[in-house]
Amino acid sequence: MSETVKACLWMIGAIVSFTSMAIAGRAVSLDLDTFEIMMYRSFIGVVIVVSIAAMLGKLSEVRTGKPGLHFIRNISHFAGQNLWFYSITVIPLAQVFALEFTSPLWVMLLAPFILGERLTRSQAIAAVIGFFGILVVTRPSPDTFELGLLTAALAAIGFAGSAVFTRKLTRTDSITCILFYLTVMQAGLGLACAGFDGDIALPTSANLPWVVVIAVAGLVAHFCLTTALSLAPATIVMPIDFTRLPVIAVVGMLLYAEPLDPFVFMGAVLIFGANYYNIWSSTRS
Repeated sequence: MSETVKACLWMIGAIVSFTSMAIAGRAVSLDLDTFEIMMYRSFIGVVIVVSIAAMLGKLSEVRTGKPGLHFIRNISHFAGQNLWFYSITVIPLAQVFALEFTSPLWVMLLAPFILGERLTRSQAIAAVIGFFGILVVTRPSPDTFELGLLTAALAAIGFAGSAVFTRKLTRTDSITCILFYLTVMQAGLGLACAGFDGDIALPTSANLPWVVVIAVAGLVAHFCLTTALSLAPATIVMPIDFTRLPVIAVVGMLLYAEPLDPFVFMGAVLIFGANYYNIWSSTRS
């Protein structure tokens, strides 16, 4: 089996995981708020990460000289993930996923300031095209403004900040170390935010399985995506990742009677084209 075929199979796993997380997030949103979802997800994640690290003999890698950078990275991801969980409950899933795909464009704009990387001409062109894609998806108007569109867009920025700081951390820390601090710090953040009002809802027997799905699917999705990128170029992996949009659109239609909005797909094509053009230009160079 070729490396490209293996990458495609890993990406199928990522698509299934991301879709499962969205469905599970909607299922528990009636009983748990976003902070509680993040708290329980992170506690389960700590158990998973520590158990796997112990089995693989990698617990010794859990050390860092940059706890502050880990904290900034996890604040960014925590904010993005909470906004994402809120967005999937108030606007169609296809819109959330379409706006989530703008995250690589925000990474391009943030990288010069955080990583010291130069913004190239092709990246600037990609950012402009992607911005037009955002306008097509959201169609901003004072009469049709929806808070969910804003939170979904802000979630993409949060994920972008997380990605940039993760890239900076990989220069000194292992993946095991990054995942450990991700789950531990976000469990603490979730506990603090969920308990701020003095009332933390406990998972019921009905929604506990969904909470477990969220925790496992989140880790599996990123593991599958990372593995796929290690097997094949981004120019191959990324178009596969964008199939998440039609998949979640069909899921939204079948499970939640959400209409298939042609403007969402038109905007997504522009966003995809912007990302693909940037990757193609970079690899050609």
